[in-house]
Amino acid sequence: MESDMSGMGFSTALIHGGVHEDGGTGSVNVPIYQTSTYAQENIGGTPKWEYSRTGNPTRAALESLIVDLEHGTAGFAFASGLAAETAVLSLFESGDHILLSENVYGGTFRLMDKVFKHFGVTFSLADTTNPKAFEAAFTPQTKAILIESPANPLLTVTDIEATAKIAHEHGATVIVDNTFMTPYLQRPLDLGADIVLHSATKYLGGHSDLVAGLVVVRDAALAGRLAFIQNSTGGVLAPFDSFLLIRGIRTLAVRMDRHTENAEKIARHLAAHPAVKKVYYPGLETAQGHDVQKKQARNGGAMVSFELAPDRDIRKFFPALHVVTLAESLGGVESLVCHPATMTHAAIPKETREAVGITDGLIRLSVGIEDADDLIRDIDDAIRETEAR
Repeated sequence: MESDMSGMGFSTALIHGGVHEDGGTGSVNVPIYQTSTYAQENIGGTPKWEYSRTGNPTRAALESLIVDLEHGTAGFAFASGLAAETAVLSLFESGDHILLSENVYGGTFRLMDKVFKHFGVTFSLADTTNPKAFEAAFTPQTKAILIESPANPLLTVTDIEATAKIAHEHGATVIVDNTFMTPYLQRPLDLGADIVLHSATKYLGGHSDLVAGLVVVRDAALAGRLAFIQNSTGGVLAPFDSFLLIRGIRTLAVRMDRHTENAEKIARHLAAHPAVKKVYYPGLETAQGHDVQKKQARNGGAMVSFELAPDRDIRKFFPALHVVTLAESLGGVESLVCHPATMTHAAIPKETREAVGITDGLIRLSVGIEDADDLIRDIDDAIRETEAR
């Protein structure tokens, strides 16, 4: 059963949005329709369900839910965040140019640089935090911008509304990766974006037990084109993973409240730590883009990046952690730490990384929902181990 969520609070929409019951049985959870195909009454008809690449009831329930949460027109679920991004980039043709946020996720850079470049789709990096520099980067061939705000891993903030206005004046499609914020903290479609991307592996799933991607659009014509691409290329999310993702989304608000509460405590603690050179967290009043973040998002999010003082040996930091886990990914209930230069952003050439501030000394922390005091103690103990002896 689909619900009308207009006028309802976000937490209510999480629980009751989309398709939240099974019409055949009354089950309060949409079942896992673990099937590849569906019986049809006759040839030449137009059945609602025919083949699970084209459509599956469990996946459709998820897609309906993310539409409600992001205030979109249509949603699409894919087997990973990069599969979702690949489908979106497939909207463009040889000769088209795309602008990316300059400290973009390494996987996005690799996808553009090693895959779509061979199809004649070019790209360049732009400082989307600076409207004049951003507008100067447009060319007559620029057909889209793909931004992250806050960006991965330096948490730089882009004014989505102002950026969308500039892009639309140039006739460009606005794509926003909303993975770090989730629709609970920020809704890019309401700010003028045309397409929202999620690596749903992260906060939407929330438990580090699935890999998924989501796309939401606000224009019906664009939705039709993406539906064709999704069906034609086939990188769809499986029924079981769709079920798990719905299950994860139901607790998004309560999880994000704890994530962000912990992150702000840790960011403020690190900002006052004598062994920390710099902290990147848009919830801090001194952070780049803090005022913009405050205007367009609920709070600063749950990602914190930082650099230790130059005399510290960060190689000793990671093995000294006992509560926080060194691992790829982010957004799970457990706290994870990574070294962007050798992990998430290793695909970006060193000179490009360093030009935008992704140094070998940068540490990225995905703050979980553990007790904040335990996390701070663990981080402090690990920092202590980096001291020269």
